[in-house]
Amino acid sequence: MEVAAALSLQSCSLIGLDGSGNRNGCSVRLPNRWSEQRKVQAVRFGDPKKTGAPLRSGYPELKIACCSKKNTGSENFHNSVDAALILKKKSEDVFPYLNGRCIYLVGMMGSGKSTVGKILSEVLCYSFFDSDKLVEQAVGVSSVAQIFKDHSEAFFRDNESKVLKDLSSMHRLVVATGGGAVIRPINWKYMKQGLTVWLDVPLEALARRIAAVGTASRPLLHQESGDPYKKAFAKLTTLSEQRGKAYANADARVCLDDIAAKQGHGDVSVLTPTDIALEALMKLEFFLTENSSVTNSQYIQG
Repeated sequence: MEVAAALSLQSCSLIGLDGSGNRNGCSVRLPNRWSEQRKVQAVRFGDPKKTGAPLRSGYPELKIACCSKKNTGSENFHNSVDAALILKKKSEDVFPYLNGRCIYLVGMMGSGKSTVGKILSEVLCYSFFDSDKLVEQAVGVSSVAQIFKDHSEAFFRDNESKVLKDLSSMHRLVVATGGGAVIRPINWKYMKQGLTVWLDVPLEALARRIAAVGTASRPLLHQESGDPYKKAFAKLTTLSEQRGKAYANADARVCLDDIAAKQGHGDVSVLTPTDIALEALMKLEFFLTENSSVTNSQYIQG
């Protein structure tokens, strides 16, 4: 199946967004299989005062989702509400500067791009895509690991570039890219049509995450025997050395060590996806407002 055809099957209808990209009710309708993938531990936002529409009409409403952990304590509940409201406010601050541009999340495997991406798509009323999943659908193979096995890494990279090219002509998307998408300069050309955010996670934390869930879905790691953590850490170190400069091309860097330090602890494992999504919005806001100031200054001087 051609990449464009796969994308057309997955393309979304954006409802409540006018031609200028302004939010008018702020709702997104996706095919069923994508809707299922968007059920994450996150918050959903809308503007019921403007829409007045029930949830069944497709309009998201403010809702704190605590489906996987039963937080019975009132302190945890209030913390969740506070985080949701802060995230909502920050999304409203950032939204006017986006002008409908897509957001591409880059970073090492296991860095949380899909989880954070789904939260950002919900709060911004964007739609979410995982570029790896789109490649799998375009090729007709069930996993990236199987594509590597049946074809080659180069074959996967070629199709990944085709997917990113097609996505670059779209608007109001959050895209979680594959960890190696940054190694091809042509992919940066496509991603720079929007905004890029690097999720920078310490290698030790990445290795722990990957070792905990296994390496079967990670074709670049699932090749050697030995201790899962040591194997993952060694390979991640090599990949980081190869890709570090490429990741640094991103418009915004979200450093989990920095977030943990601001919260008064050094353990990134206690950070929530909402913490990381909020930092991403703040970094994007800084980048966009700084660029706007520079552009206005150049215009005045000219």
